[in-house]
Amino acid sequence: MDKQRNILVTSALPYANGPIHVGHLLEYIQTDVWARFQRLRGHDCRYVCADDAHGTPIMLKAREEGVEPEALIERITAEHRRDFDDFLIRFDNYYTTHSEENRKFSNLIYGRLKDKGLISSRRVVQAYDEQAEMFLPDRFIRGDCPRCGAADQYGDCCEACGATYTPAELNNARSVLSGAKPVKRESKHYFFELAQFHEPLRRWLKSAAFQPAIRNKLDEWFEAGLRDWDISRDGPYFGFEIPDHPGKYFYVWLDAPIGYMASFKQYCEREGLDFDRYWQENSPAELHHFIGKDIAYFHSLFWPAMLEGAGFRKPTAIHCHGFVMINGKKMSKSRGTFITARTYLNHLDPEYLRYYFVAKLGSGVEDINLNLDDFVQRVNSDLIGKIVNIASRCAGFIHKHFDGKILCRGAVGDHPLNREFAAAGKRIAGFYETLEYSAAIREITALADKANQYIDQHKPWEMAKQEGTDAELHEVCSLGLVLFAHLATYLKPVLPAMCARAEEFLDVEITRWDDSPLTAEHHRIRPFKPLMTRIEKERVDRMLKDTAP
Repeated sequence: MDKQRNILVTSALPYANGPIHVGHLLEYIQTDVWARFQRLRGHDCRYVCADDAHGTPIMLKAREEGVEPEALIERITAEHRRDFDDFLIRFDNYYTTHSEENRKFSNLIYGRLKDKGLISSRRVVQAYDEQAEMFLPDRFIRGDCPRCGAADQYGDCCEACGATYTPAELNNARSVLSGAKPVKRESKHYFFELAQFHEPLRRWLKSAAFQPAIRNKLDEWFEAGLRDWDISRDGPYFGFEIPDHPGKYFYVWLDAPIGYMASFKQYCEREGLDFDRYWQENSPAELHHFIGKDIAYFHSLFWPAMLEGAGFRKPTAIHCHGFVMINGKKMSKSRGTFITARTYLNHLDPEYLRYYFVAKLGSGVEDINLNLDDFVQRVNSDLIGKIVNIASRCAGFIHKHFDGKILCRGAVGDHPLNREFAAAGKRIAGFYETLEYSAAIREITALADKANQYIDQHKPWEMAKQEGTDAELHEVCSLGLVLFAHLATYLKPVLPAMCARAEEFLDVEITRWDDSPLTAEHHRIRPFKPLMTRIEKERVDRMLKDTAP
């Protein structure tokens, strides 16, 4: 067993103005599996997150619904918590960026940056919607990318080429609120001088853990030159007012990542942990961020520069993933493929999706295609037909012929298959550790194939009809269940509910990755109950029907 690690894990903060959908869930499932795996390995791993609760979109949505922003974000956060809970996402703490902890950390970091001369101010020309009577946030302006010319892009970054820019650089700009052409209006803004961190960031990027695709993208941004970052917004705005600057607010992207710290601070206060041990410079703890590839710029440049400038530690690693496609295309409300978490849960077991995403996830940033026909086939074939099938094929004979007792030592414990399954744990752990989840699942299903081949070869259903085969029947079915227990261990980070049912059936508690679950000379199992059921295609069709516009 490796030395115990202290690990703090975060996922990107979901925005508190709409429901969680299956595209979001890819990230939380990826993170949750990794955190569960680390705990099973015996490491001290804490997983925190929060709702991203600030910004003009939330202010405008609240105004549209006739409620205060605080009431809106409280309702949305409750919905997010419920959806995550039902998808078995095990946060140690789930909070909100609209908190006193976040306000204090935002003010603290801003103050430290200002004291070091890293905050400057200047008058800037902004887009202003005369019909809506407000300055327009970057995402409320759309137009043509000034770099590649792609049409209908946001005012801060291009989804086509990944370029970042100011709304003033956008071509053929229009207001999302009114459709009017924005006019130019001057305002005083505050900037974080990111360019001063050019060399420190380059050195850090060489040592920090990044996927090759992200590292290459970061190199492009360095070559283009780092620009100072506008961290202020004009009122009306829902967020934290900048100290000593009435009517000026922190841009949501400043206080959003600070929300990781705020959520962990609340957790530490509740649990009696030392916050500084995790966040101080040169901290011995690990800090891992799981995010989508679309927000790599903020997390890989702005965020670590802010942390360094304010005297805090930088992340150990930033793990980026791709987007989720539905049947090969972007999720679309008009096509009826914008599947919310709640719509999915109304029809299907959450562990089906957990398994499917994990079976397709690697350590890169490639997009994941949720092909619904393949989804049905893979879950039914792998989970039901291969893995759960091992337990169901053996349990009945053990209860009928051997009073529910299985053999775990002797010929069973020394069997080559048992040794092979136990030895596979190290390889599978390596795949989980490096986020090569699909490789882990391939290894697990290959082992399941071997267990089923062993059962097919020995045909316990025929042995049970013959005289004088009790000893061999007992050994075959016992070994089948011992092998199944290994697979349950390896799948526990992915399928916690199914594995809990397996633990109840086997009458064991799987607590450590390296420990064989069944080691007693004679071990009594409980009556077998179905651990999972097949997906019927009709249930997927009904889900899509509920998703249709």
